[in-house]
Amino acid sequence: MLQDKITQYTEEIKQFAPTSSADVENFRLKFLVSKGIVKSLFDEFKTVSVEEKRVLGMVLNEFKQFAEKTYQEAHEKFGANKSQAQKSEGDLTLPGQGLKLGSRHPLSLVRKEIVEIFKKLGFIVSEGPEIEDDWHNFSALNFPPEHPARDMQDTFFIKKQEGNDITLRTHTSSVQVRLMEAGKPPFRAIMPGRVYRNEAISARAHCFFHQVEGLYVDENVSFADLKQTLFHFVQELYGEGTQVRFRPSYFPFTEPSAEMDISCTICKGAGCQLCKYSGWVEILGCGMVDPNVLDNCGIDSKKYSGFAFGMGIERVTNLKYEIKDLRLFSENDVRFLSQFESEII
Repeated sequence: MLQDKITQYTEEIKQFAPTSSADVENFRLKFLVSKGIVKSLFDEFKTVSVEEKRVLGMVLNEFKQFAEKTYQEAHEKFGANKSQAQKSEGDLTLPGQGLKLGSRHPLSLVRKEIVEIFKKLGFIVSEGPEIEDDWHNFSALNFPPEHPARDMQDTFFIKKQEGNDITLRTHTSSVQVRLMEAGKPPFRAIMPGRVYRNEAISARAHCFFHQVEGLYVDENVSFADLKQTLFHFVQELYGEGTQVRFRPSYFPFTEPSAEMDISCTICKGAGCQLCKYSGWVEILGCGMVDPNVLDNCGIDSKKYSGFAFGMGIERVTNLKYEIKDLRLFSENDVRFLSQFESEII
C-alpha cells in the first residue's frame, strides 16, 4: 500500500542523523534523484484510484517537502563545514579565485597610439619635469615678462621669486626648450605629458589635462613639411578620408602660426553639437619655430629652422571615442572605464 510506504519512509527520514557529507550525499541519492524513492512513490501514485488520490495527494506532497527540507538542512551543515575546512587546510583541489582583468584608460590608449604614429616618422619621445621655472615655461619661448600671452595660460604659481617664478607647467613646450638646450640639431621628438592651468572644471575644461607636443628642427625645414606630417598623422589616427584645414593663428613661440581643424568624426561634416554645426573641429595648434626661440636655446636661427605642434589628448580622445564630458577621464568611475576592457593592449 502507498500509504504504508509513505509512513515507513517518513520514519526513516526522521531517524536520519548524518555525521559526514558522505551521509548527506547518500541520502540525496536514495530519496531525491530521478530514480530515487520520492520519484518512485509519485509514479505509483498515478496508478491508485481517484478516491485514494484525493487522500494521498496532500500526504505525498508533504513527504516530498519533508525529504527535501531534511536534505537541505544537512547539506548546509556539512557542505559549508567541508568547504570551510578545505579552505583552512589549503585544499589544492578547490577552484582558484579568478582575478578580473582591468582595462587601459582611454587617455593611455590614445596617447600610445599617437606615440606609435610619430615613432614611425622617426620622432623620439622626450619628457621633462611638471614643476618648471619661468625660463623654460615662458621666457625661452618668447614670452616677455609683461607679455599679455602669459595671461592666456592661467598659471598655477608655486613660488614667486624675482626673475624666475616656479610654476606647474602650462604646456609641454618646456620640454622642447630643455631638449634644444641640451643637444644639437637635428631634433625630431614628441613630448607627451600632463599640464596644469587654473581653469574652472566643466564638461569642456579641466585644471589639469594631457598634451602631446612635437618638434622638428633641422636645416631647410618648411611649413610644407609641417603640413604633410600632420596630414599623415590625422589619416593614421582617424582614418583615410578625414579632411584637414589650417587656419592662421597666433602663438608667441611660432611664426607663422596656425590651428588645424579636421572634419567632425561624429557627424562626418554634416554639423552637430560637438562641432557647433560647422562640420569642423580644432584639434591642435602648430607653426614654424620662432627664430627668437632657437636663439634663446643656443641654436643658430640663420642656419636652422623647424616646426612645432601641440594637441590636447583629451580633445583627440573625445573625437575618437565620442566622449562628451572631460570630467569622466579623471573621476575613475568603473562603469565608464569598463567600456574599454576590449581595448587592453
